[in-house]
Amino acid sequence: MARPVTIFTGQWADLPFEVLCGKVKSFGYDGVEIACWGDHLDLKKAATDPAYAANRQAILAKHGLKTWAIGTHLVGQCVGDLWDPRLDGFAPSQYAGQPEKIRAWAIQDMKYAAAAAKNLGVSVVTGFMGSPVWKYWYSFPQTSEQMVDDAFKEIVDLWTPIFDEFDKYGIKFALEVHPTEIAYDYYTAERLLKEFNYRPTLGFNFDPSHLIWQGVTPHIFLRDFAKYIYHVHMKDAAVTLDGKAGILGSHITFGDTRRGWNFRSLGHGDVDFENIIRELNAMNYQGPLSVEWEDSGMEREYGAQEACEFVRKVDFSPSNVAFDDALKKD
Repeated sequence: MARPVTIFTGQWADLPFEVLCGKVKSFGYDGVEIACWGDHLDLKKAATDPAYAANRQAILAKHGLKTWAIGTHLVGQCVGDLWDPRLDGFAPSQYAGQPEKIRAWAIQDMKYAAAAAKNLGVSVVTGFMGSPVWKYWYSFPQTSEQMVDDAFKEIVDLWTPIFDEFDKYGIKFALEVHPTEIAYDYYTAERLLKEFNYRPTLGFNFDPSHLIWQGVTPHIFLRDFAKYIYHVHMKDAAVTLDGKAGILGSHITFGDTRRGWNFRSLGHGDVDFENIIRELNAMNYQGPLSVEWEDSGMEREYGAQEACEFVRKVDFSPSNVAFDDALKKD
């Protein structure tokens, strides 16, 4: 059961899509998780223009690649986030400084994502949902329970019409559990599913790198949420607390070795990928293993190729026999 190995194109959106596809093939990947920014994928065009969707598929075919998911992280963030000037960088420039216009654009584009996925022949959209309450995670001044309750309700109100559109096209949404999201750890993920009444449309894009530095054991998350794992990111992180560095990062840029933790290329951090593969086997996950390559301390083309090789090496199939069957007498 060799799962397909893909790479998320989000960190490569500075390159034209066709140029990147050529590189991805040379690195050894089976396909791509297509990010909906740069020139990689325009959601409105993919949803409404059959020729545009066919062009994306033709580029993939030309390079012997496939896609199993598209990524809507930036636009999804704009749906549920509490606006500040940083969000302007994720939205069209004409909406800068206009929170309601940014949100309206984002909701419409997320609805387009359902049709775009269908037209591209994929059944999963990965991404973020934003959070009206993330900025209040440290409760001083006090964050009341009512504020948290209201935030979850707002997310349900905002995303229900989007998920209705997803259901129309038979598409699932896989939230990447991640700081800045309404669900950023084990218990917030558990609550989010409950708030949506365990709606099958909503599941998770599992990414261990965002869990491990928070102290959440990634393979335990996988085990407990197995039914809702719709996509998997392969990504590593290293915790390097040294008595000076704090786990919150000290406002030091990613990659700086003084930080208390950093994203690392696969196999160079602290994530236990063997137990992750064992849990994926136990839940019979047969979807792609999508490398999200982020390591500010390593040249990215070297890292992307090495990461592909790492995933192929660490992935293994479950046994189809019990190891002690041969000990039985006739």
